Amino acid sequence: MGGHRGRPQALSGQGARPLSGLAAGGGERTPANRRFALTIAGAGAVALACSLGFAAAPSHLAVSQAYPPFALVAGLLLIGAVAAHEGLFAWLGGVAASLPGGTPSLFVASMALVALVTAVLTLDTAVVFLTPVLLHMAWRRRLDPAPFLFGCVFMSNSASLLLPGANLTNLLVLSEKPVPGALFAARMLPAWVAAVIVTIAVVALAHRTELGDAGNKVERPARPRLGPGGAATVVAIVLVLALQTPALPVLGLGIVTALIHVFRARAGRPLVEALNAPLLGGLFGVMVGLGTLARLWGAPGRLMAGANHAASAAIGAVTSVAINNLPAAVLLASTPPAHPRALLIGLDVGPNLAITGSLSALFWLQVARTTGADPSPARYSRLGVVLTPLAVAAALAATALFAPGSL
Repeated sequence: MGGHRGRPQALSGQGARPLSGLAAGGGERTPANRRFALTIAGAGAVALACSLGFAAAPSHLAVSQAYPPFALVAGLLLIGAVAAHEGLFAWLGGVAASLPGGTPSLFVASMALVALVTAVLTLDTAVVFLTPVLLHMAWRRRLDPAPFLFGCVFMSNSASLLLPGANLTNLLVLSEKPVPGALFAARMLPAWVAAVIVTIAVVALAHRTELGDAGNKVERPARPRLGPGGAATVVAIVLVLALQTPALPVLGLGIVTALIHVFRARAGRPLVEALNAPLLGGLFGVMVGLGTLARLWGAPGRLMAGANHAASAAIGAVTSVAINNLPAAVLLASTPPAHPRALLIGLDVGPNLAITGSLSALFWLQVARTTGADPSPARYSRLGVVLTPLAVAAALAATALFAPGSL
């Protein structure tokens, strides 16, 4: 990654898009991305049709489990896209770049930004909109972007423990027994803090040479004039924290925010690309199919009913890497697991082991390459194999010490 330090195009603007434009678009839809989305959409349509046609009763239960998470994430993605188009994320990145204290302080501030956006507007929003922001921030400061680039994806997974809407897996696991966002946050806070601290420490230690560079100073950017996206972000936070089932209100808020933005800015394409309806709809169909299978099969539910805390986290992490954490959540939580918080720690933090673990990591890889970086999946796993066991163990220990009991 060292070859990216001080890239001329990022500094002069030749061949580079404006930072705000990158934040708004989050990465172009290449033909390969479109084919992938259409493939998932086709698979989802087949899975949904088979489930509804051959196993009506369990498939209806699977639909009731799957639709609230997808509705919530769709609303948050729309709100995040509008907020990004208004310059919110680019401004936050510029503020981080202008902070005093050298490169280590800049790295910690950047990771705090990723953690905040992840908790409030989903980990997918964080990686899609903040990956280009952090890359260009590093290039403007003439810094090696590696710690910021890998820190972004690892932190988005680790920080998705705090609020239900931060990660689809949280909502899928809790779909049978939903809890208010404020209660969820209070019970998951120790695990979240532990995972965030370990993630920062491990990524910083692995990149201590790169973080030793002083870089250039940049001026603090002017605060943008925020519109519906900024206001909707605040309202969405309140809804997620206050309501036990915020999915439909947040989806409605996202649709209204998007319509206002399209009417005012005449810019609907970035919102369509951010939502990526074929991919989201296809994943919904796949999740319904897997949920139906798990209810007919029953073995995953029995496995999780007998697993202890450590085993629940380990099963969640390994299954995520094997088949991705969204299918893993549907299979392992077809019936309420004995230790849902431990399972969530494995499902949310476990994908840091390999890029196959979460959809957000695949988004991150695509956006990074579109922006001009070329992160290595092998390097991802070399870092992840050290980071993940430490973060999972720290999260489990923090939960046992500071928030014992059930969710």
